[in-house]
Amino acid sequence: MAEIKCVGVVGAGQMGSGIAQLAATNGLDVWIMDADRDALSRATASISSSLNRFVSKGVISKEVGDDAMRRLRLTSNLQDLRSADIIVEAILESEDIKKKLFKDLDGIAKSSAILASNTSSISITRLASATQRPSQVIGMHFMNPPPIMKLVEIIRGADTSEETFIATKALAERFGKTTVCSQDYAGFIVNRILMPMINEAFHTLYTGVATKEDIDSGMKHGTNQPMGPLELADLIGLDVCLSIMKVLHQGLGDSKYAPCPLLVQYVDAGRLGRKRGMGVYDYRKKPVTPSPRL
Repeated sequence: MAEIKCVGVVGAGQMGSGIAQLAATNGLDVWIMDADRDALSRATASISSSLNRFVSKGVISKEVGDDAMRRLRLTSNLQDLRSADIIVEAILESEDIKKKLFKDLDGIAKSSAILASNTSSISITRLASATQRPSQVIGMHFMNPPPIMKLVEIIRGADTSEETFIATKALAERFGKTTVCSQDYAGFIVNRILMPMINEAFHTLYTGVATKEDIDSGMKHGTNQPMGPLELADLIGLDVCLSIMKVLHQGLGDSKYAPCPLLVQYVDAGRLGRKRGMGVYDYRKKPVTPSPRL
């Protein structure tokens, strides 16, 4: 398998742009592909802002930050990823959409390229079945936000080769990440444990056990978590949480994974969390009422 020198990232959202930033700051050339040109513009601005913050805090040098920006290339054409040694998919958490993308990438990517998914719960084996290279398909699940969170969860599909696993693990370690390896079961490790906790926090709110503030405060101060489960759900995105709960419920077949009706209702109402300004909590800027003049 060829040395990884160029990384392709499909999806210019928060996860995709964060993964691209990691690759670029670690000396790799990066293609970010997204059909939405506005998303590409937002990604560039987000990466530039993040790098500037890292420089100002002394996390990286200005030279590394400048070099990272030079290494980034943007495209809306999937064909431009044909030079990548590994392509990381970071798009919508939908199995059908991901499988179509993997089928398309299989016809574009060079024969030695690894196809990795940032999925947080969907079967890698099923995604690999859409390609003619299942041994080179793997899960590479970054935590949000990728430049800051230390963990990468690596998921081996039924046919993922040892060579693919070693190369992917080495890349994550080059990024300075701690890696854990999961077998290909619904939710993997982190979300198999985390999402039922978040879902139970919604049930606690739904049944009137406590207020959202007390639920989050109880978990922060009682279990030493930096963020309460409802706050965390808003950060992740309630639509993402719901999608993962559905995958767990379907994949594991246990009613304990059924999504809380309140979570479903919030997503139906468009209350998706911080990214929409409204979730469990309201993040919209309140208008400032001018003080009366004396």
